[in-house]
Amino acid sequence: MNEVKTTYIYNATIVTPDTTVKNGWILLTDGRISAIGKETGSVEHARTLAQHCEVIDGQGGYVLPGFIDVHVHGGYGHDFMDADAKGLDEITRFHGQNGTTVMLATTVTAPKADLDQVLERVHAYREAGMPYAQLHGVHLEGPYISAKWPGAQNPQHIVAPQPAWLEDWTQRFPGLISMQTLAPETEGALAYIEALTGRGIIAALGHTDATYDQVQLAVEHGLSHAVHTFNAMTRLHHRDPGTVGAVLTNPGIMAEVIADGHHVHPACIRLLAQTKGPDNLLLITDAMSAAGLGNGEYKLGGLDVVVNGGVARLKEGDSLAGSTLTMIEAFRYAVREVGISVEHASRMASGTPARRLGIDRLTGSLAPGKQADVLLLNQQLELERVWAQGRVLL
Repeated sequence: MNEVKTTYIYNATIVTPDTTVKNGWILLTDGRISAIGKETGSVEHARTLAQHCEVIDGQGGYVLPGFIDVHVHGGYGHDFMDADAKGLDEITRFHGQNGTTVMLATTVTAPKADLDQVLERVHAYREAGMPYAQLHGVHLEGPYISAKWPGAQNPQHIVAPQPAWLEDWTQRFPGLISMQTLAPETEGALAYIEALTGRGIIAALGHTDATYDQVQLAVEHGLSHAVHTFNAMTRLHHRDPGTVGAVLTNPGIMAEVIADGHHVHPACIRLLAQTKGPDNLLLITDAMSAAGLGNGEYKLGGLDVVVNGGVARLKEGDSLAGSTLTMIEAFRYAVREVGISVEHASRMASGTPARRLGIDRLTGSLAPGKQADVLLLNQQLELERVWAQGRVLL
C-alpha cells in the first residue's frame, strides 16, 4: 500500500451525483478530491501537472466513488467473529483491493461474550488507525432472529431482544454499533427497535417470519432497513404479501440485495430496483471468510460451510451461507445481468449506503472536498486502481 499523494486522472467518464462527465478529469490532493472538470485539452493539462503529481490516463474508463458494504462477515480466510488485528487487516485489505473503501464489520448470531469480543477488537482496530478499507462500525446480525428462518445462523444462540445488552454495549463502545438485524415479530422487538433508533442505530429486519402487518407496525416504531431482501424472510404472495411485500412497498424501508446470481434471480433484483429506486436500494456482499479463496470447507459462526463453484452452503441443511462475493462483482452483475445503469448501480453501491450510514458529507460520491475514496475502472468495468482516503490500495 502506498502513501497519500497527488493524483490526476484524465480521459475518463467521471460519475458524479448530478451528472456523468465524459472525457473528464479528477484531481486527488492530500487525501481529498480537490477538483473535477472537463476539457478538450486535458492531455496538455496532464503534461503541465506531470511535474507535480502522478498522472493517469483513464483510457475511456470510469471513475466512481469507492464502494460501501454495510453487510460483510469476512474475507480471505478471516471472519469478523474471531479476527485479530492481523485478520482485520487481511479482511479490509482484500475487500479494499476489490473496491470497498468503507464497510461494517458484520457479526452472526452468537453468545453475548463472543459479540463483546468482536466489539472490543473492532474498537481497538479503529482506534489504532486503519490502513486499508475503513471499518465505519459494526453491524450486529442477530441474535434476536426467528428460529424459523435461521439461514446460516446458529439457532442455538437465538434469544429474545436483550435491552440490558444494548445498554452495556453503547456505554462501553459509544457510536460503534451502526446497525442491528432482528426479527420484528419477536416478543419485545418493538420496544427494542425504539431503543436502537433512540441511540442512532439502524434497526433492520432479517431472518424473520414477520407478516406484512407486523413489518408495517415495526416501521412505525422506527425500523427502516431490510437485510439481504428475499432471503430468510416470509415470501410475497398476492393474498399474503409477507415481509417481502412490506419491503417492496414501504418507502420507509431501505433494502439490501446480494447480487451474485445465486441468492436472488436477476428478475427479482430488477423488480426490487424498480420498486425501491437507486436511493433506497443497497448492493451488499454478505461475504464470508471464503471470499477470495477457492473451493473447500470453511466455518461461519461455528457452522461448517462447503464452498463449491463459488457458492457457499451449510454442510448440514444445504442453506446458502453468506457469499464469496466482492462489491466489484456485485456492481458488475447489477449492470451486466440485471440491466441497471452504471450511474444507478454506483449509487446503490456507494451513495445510498453512505447516506444510510450518515457519512454522505464525507464519502460515497465524487465531489470536491470529499474523501478521495475513488475507483478507476476500465471500459469492461474491471478495477484498475483503488484509492481510500487518497491511499493506493490497488
